[in-house]
Amino acid sequence: MFPAVATGRGKTLVFSYIYNSKSVMRSPDSNPRFQWARGRLRPTGKIAWITCYLLALDCFLFVLQKISGFFQLSWGQGLEGWVSFLSFVVIVLLAILAFRWLKTKLLWRLRNRLIVTYVFIGVIPVLMLVALALGSLYLFAGQFATFIVTTGLDAELKSLEAANSLFAHQLGVELDHGLYHQAVVEVMRSGQPWADRQICAWLDKRLILNSVPAGENSLPPPLPGFESSFRNLVRDHDKLYLRVVEVLPVGDKQLAVLSSQPFDQRMLQDLANNLGAVSLYATGLTLQRKEQAQSKEGIKVSVSRPEGEYVLHMSKLGPPTFSAGTVPPATGAIDHWPVPFPTTIAVVDWNTGAASAPALINVQTRFSKLYERLFAALGDLAPGVEVILLAVAILFALIEFVALVIGTQLTRTVTGAIAQLYEATKYINRGNFSHRIPVKSHDQIATLANSFNSMTASLETLMQEQKEKQRLENELAIAHEVQSQLFPKEISQLAKLEVHGFCRPARTVSGDYYDFLKLDSERLVLAVGDISGKGISAALMMATIHSAVRAYGLEDIPALREPVGVAAGSGSARALGSGFSGPEVSPAALLGLLNRQIFASTPAEKYATLFFGIYHTTDRKLTYSNAGHLPPIILSADGGIRRLDCGGTVVGLFESVSYQESSALLRPGEIFLAYSDGITEPENDFGEFGETRLVDLVRENLALPLPRISEIVTAAVGNWIGANEQPDDVTLVLARAR
Repeated sequence: MFPAVATGRGKTLVFSYIYNSKSVMRSPDSNPRFQWARGRLRPTGKIAWITCYLLALDCFLFVLQKISGFFQLSWGQGLEGWVSFLSFVVIVLLAILAFRWLKTKLLWRLRNRLIVTYVFIGVIPVLMLVALALGSLYLFAGQFATFIVTTGLDAELKSLEAANSLFAHQLGVELDHGLYHQAVVEVMRSGQPWADRQICAWLDKRLILNSVPAGENSLPPPLPGFESSFRNLVRDHDKLYLRVVEVLPVGDKQLAVLSSQPFDQRMLQDLANNLGAVSLYATGLTLQRKEQAQSKEGIKVSVSRPEGEYVLHMSKLGPPTFSAGTVPPATGAIDHWPVPFPTTIAVVDWNTGAASAPALINVQTRFSKLYERLFAALGDLAPGVEVILLAVAILFALIEFVALVIGTQLTRTVTGAIAQLYEATKYINRGNFSHRIPVKSHDQIATLANSFNSMTASLETLMQEQKEKQRLENELAIAHEVQSQLFPKEISQLAKLEVHGFCRPARTVSGDYYDFLKLDSERLVLAVGDISGKGISAALMMATIHSAVRAYGLEDIPALREPVGVAAGSGSARALGSGFSGPEVSPAALLGLLNRQIFASTPAEKYATLFFGIYHTTDRKLTYSNAGHLPPIILSADGGIRRLDCGGTVVGLFESVSYQESSALLRPGEIFLAYSDGITEPENDFGEFGETRLVDLVRENLALPLPRISEIVTAAVGNWIGANEQPDDVTLVLARAR
């Protein structure tokens, strides 16, 4: 055993080959048990499982049926219907499964799909047209064969009618002169076909003439109740006759003359001459009125007759009543199969005058015989018609062949291009972006290949950009982690002041800034700022301000001890000590020093707004200076507000800027509220969120804990923004005097 291990993308593939000097061990994939365990032989869908269950049940019931039949048990007869039903259902389900398998296995390749498409678009319609043509040819041939027979029968009726009319008029004239016996003698002397015909005459419904053919019953047929002439095939005593009746006046009387000829073997032979084998079925069909039709076995066909709608029941016919003629010999390949075609002939019941069960005539002949009868009237033009038809058939065959060749070439062009694209995707999947598809044409497929080659050339650049983007995202994630450490995590509360801050960046890192710095048990620094811009540059500047504020606040810098004018309401100017260990640092001086540093170390367009204040718990006084930041608000318990706007312009935009400072008392229960423009400036269809809405929210929840007030405000801002992207960093700083 020699294992070969290949590792890629975190996955290890182990290939084990076992070699023997005489044979190679059979792969486990060929083991049926292994294939069953892998699910290759097991049903995988609902239809497959249902098919297996029904097949097992069908086999079980079939075995029970055979056992019951062997032991002659009565209950086994009821299983036959269930076995047949389940077998039908299983066959349908297996057909569905086979279709799905063929669709999955055979139609995966585009070439097979195109072949199937061409089969459905080109081959199947042609086959259907050929089948339609052959079917139409057969129907036409059968109809033409039966048309010849029925036309011959109708010609016999017309001939009989003409002779009967002539005899009736001659007899009428002779009756006027009393010489009708002479007319009968002349008719009898005429020989065939009158020798087989029966002639009867009634004068005012009194039989005056009855000419009976030899061997027939001497009784005349009953006088029909027809008031006018009649011509049809009739059934009388289960026999078929061609009968015509002529009714005409003779003086003041009415003469009715009937000629009757049996539809027998001789007449059928005349109809079959020069055609083929003709069979007559006088019985076997049943005709009932539609409203009186009862359920009978056999085929049911609706029949329309002048006297109403009927239902024709076709059961087993049995042997024919008469047969005549023989099927002509075949004269070519097309005559290999004879043309059998049945048709029905309307029959009238002689006794009632109503429609009777029709007779069935079946004709068997050859295409050549029908062709001969059909084109006999064309004479010398028939060969020309044959040549034209043959030329059209050859032309259609050539067109179909050319279409097949063109379709095959187009299929190879398309499938070849798809195969090249498929192979190229394998190279791309392995990371080989240098592979190119050869282009040898100037069509849309070539354009697709050129686009693929252009795509592969761009993929490497895109991957490099993706790597760079991933690197930047990683750096941003690190910057986010670093920046999150700059915001105060654990806030040391003063005995008489509780504070809370919140910042939600619009992007990975934030350009907003807030900080709480506890100097001692009586003093706390509050700082809130907003850096221009977003992203990494704003985050770096925020870190710079954070470090500078903390450094300047803790270091002994002489500039921070310079006296600064105090705004109105602050009393008089005060001298500042060094750092926070001695006399108090001046917020205005700190902002001035920070402005010079940011101006010197950042681009000209970078600046920041900053509010800096120091709270003293002994006298509850907040000394502050505001460098262009949105003025913080002090909310009194009675609903009044005071804005802290003393200071100057933004830091970092101008080199030499002086700032003013002031102080404000923060009484117990009052809330200090500082925020960034990310809270008040978000817009929707109703406008900006606004400072008024912010103040109202805080005022309504003045008694709640500061973290809860912060949650309510930020949630309201989020709802105001809705599904839109957060436009700016959201920062909120709250402080409440105790």
